[in-house]
Amino acid sequence: MFGELQNTHGEKLDYTHHAVAGETGKLVVLGHGVTGNKDRPFVVALAEALAAAGLPVLRFSFSGNGASGGRFVDSTISKEVEDLGCVLDRVGSVKVAYVGHSMGGAVGVLRAARDSRIKALVSLAGMVYTEDFCKREFGMIEAGKGFMWDEETCPLSQAYVDDMKKIGNVLGQAASIKAPWLLVHGTEDDVVPPKDSEDIFARANEPKELAMIPGSNHVFSNEACEKMCGLVVPWLKKNL
Repeated sequence: MFGELQNTHGEKLDYTHHAVAGETGKLVVLGHGVTGNKDRPFVVALAEALAAAGLPVLRFSFSGNGASGGRFVDSTISKEVEDLGCVLDRVGSVKVAYVGHSMGGAVGVLRAARDSRIKALVSLAGMVYTEDFCKREFGMIEAGKGFMWDEETCPLSQAYVDDMKKIGNVLGQAASIKAPWLLVHGTEDDVVPPKDSEDIFARANEPKELAMIPGSNHVFSNEACEKMCGLVVPWLKKNL
């Protein structure tokens, strides 16, 4: 339906489209977190649940991730914000909701704050304090020599570190987001603390909703996945 997706660098953005019967005029775009891709189990599960509920979905991998073009070492939040803009350019005039996980949540905040084409926003364990995250998770690793979480396909680049520091946090963008906003976080998330969602929720405009999933980790494993889908699907049915 959408043909080949590319970013401004001419890099292919790999995606999967979950179509539904009939023309809905709506589309949910799903974005993943750092070192992730469009095929993470909870991302696929959410896409399938949304499609089953009648909402078409496009889940994609940011450039340098998964089967998308580009190099992982060039991947930054700022570049991914532009990738998302290119996806919005390509999907046309449909009413779009964006669902972002972790770093993809920060991407959504930065994009939605300046792009009115996002009509509903969902942050799943959304990263808010980008500089703190980078220091906490990768501060002991030398950029250009080490790897994120010891994954050799995910080298830590100076570009990534610099971008996380430059952004600092995305709290200041909350007031510019006019779309309905749902934030979902697991209480046992040890990658992005629940406080990230609580702090930006306090600054967000109405309509807004914050849902904590007791016992859930960062990637909504096991029964937490069903609970997450059970929150996101009806909310998007109502707000998109």
